[in-house]
Parts: sequence; C-alpha cells; structure tokens
Amino acid sequence: MSQATAIPICSSAALLESGDGVRFPVAMRGGETVGFVVRFHGVPRAYLNRCAHVGIELDWQHGKFFDGSRLYLMCATHGAIYAPESGRCAGGPCRGQSLRVIAVEERDDTIFWLPDQQVFAPTPTTPPSS
Repeated sequence: MSQATAIPICSSAALLESGDGVRFPVAMRGGETVGFVVRFHGVPRAYLNRCAHVGIELDWQHGKFFDGSRLYLMCATHGAIYAPESGRCAGGPCRGQSLRVIAVEERDDTIFWLPDQQVFAPTPTTPPSS
C-alpha cells in the first residue's frame, strides 16, 4: 500500500485478538457509511459495516462484531455469521454472500486502510463559520 494514500484508523494496540472492532467512516457512491476493523489470528481484517443479507450494520453494540464463541463475525439482526479471515458467509441467511473487504495494513504500530474506487475517504465537513 502506498503510504501517501493510506488513512490511519487506530493504533495497533486498540485491536485485541477477537476483541471489539474499531469503526471508521468511509464513503461509497450512495453516501457516507461505516467500515470496521477487527483482529483475527493476529491479522487486522476490515469490512464495510453492512450485512451481506440486508444492508444493515452488523454490530449489536458499538464495536461488538464477534459472536459469543469469538470465532465468527455476526449480524446482530439476522444472526448471519461470517468468517473473520475472509468475510464469507459461514451460516444463516447470507448463504453465498460475503462482506465487502476493505484493504488494511499494519505498520509503525498503526492500522491503516487504503481507499479504492468503491470505498473511499468521506468528504471532510467544514464547520460553519461564525
């Protein structure tokens, strides 16, 4: 990944193995939305925070993406489960579908993501002038 276009998400220490995820803002052609990153098998994995079955956010509480076993990412609404290492549906109503992967890398004790043509950095908002 190019360091010039990589966008920092969080410190490496913020992602514990199969622990809470970190949400971050992203944009798509339909508007602004949220991505998330978790650590699984020592590797940061990031996805668009949308169930592949129905486009709603997965986390049941802010940053809570893993099921009780901590082996799968789970949609809090439908119970669809996804393999954290790939985003592929592992059970439930999402059969044959996958979460949208967001490319990430870990370097210098920081997790970065790389926008692409479909998931890109949101437009910064300018605060109103007084």
